[in-house]
Amino acid sequence: MSIVVLVGNPRPQSRTLQVALRAAAAVGERTGHPDAPDLIDLSTLAPGLLNAVPPSEVQDALDRVTGADVLVVASPTYKATYTGLLKIFLDRLPGGALASTVALPLLVMGDPKHSLAVELHLRPLLVELGAAVPTPGLAFLESHFPDAEEVLGAWAGLVAPQVTAALAGRAVAGRR
Repeated sequence: MSIVVLVGNPRPQSRTLQVALRAAAAVGERTGHPDAPDLIDLSTLAPGLLNAVPPSEVQDALDRVTGADVLVVASPTYKATYTGLLKIFLDRLPGGALASTVALPLLVMGDPKHSLAVELHLRPLLVELGAAVPTPGLAFLESHFPDAEEVLGAWAGLVAPQVTAALAGRAVAGRR
């Protein structure tokens, strides 16, 4: 099973990136796939995302995303939703591009009033791209950083069985 972490924070080595990697590790451990996830940090690809023809590093990132079994999609919350950087990248994918992928939406936010953004904004985008999206997505509050392992562990415990079931279901459907 391949796990890819896609981070839409415009700041390199952001706290969003750190939370996303830890979330992916928690899900990987609970699904029996403890290998380090593949990381795509969009802050390093930003200059080439708007080119008419994507540079090779952008195309490589797109290929890695569409080839993922599990895709953790993480962004800070900007104006009550995900970043434009993440949207620009995902807009390069055709409809159905994530049909063989289980996607896990994750938003890092400062205020709990934005918690619904994961379900109302990021989940529908991933579903539109064809991904199976287990419930719940993760609304990670900045105030939870001191307790990150506990918060991420609890969330991973909820979604790991769904990830396993979705992957098994897609494998069966692919054999038909």
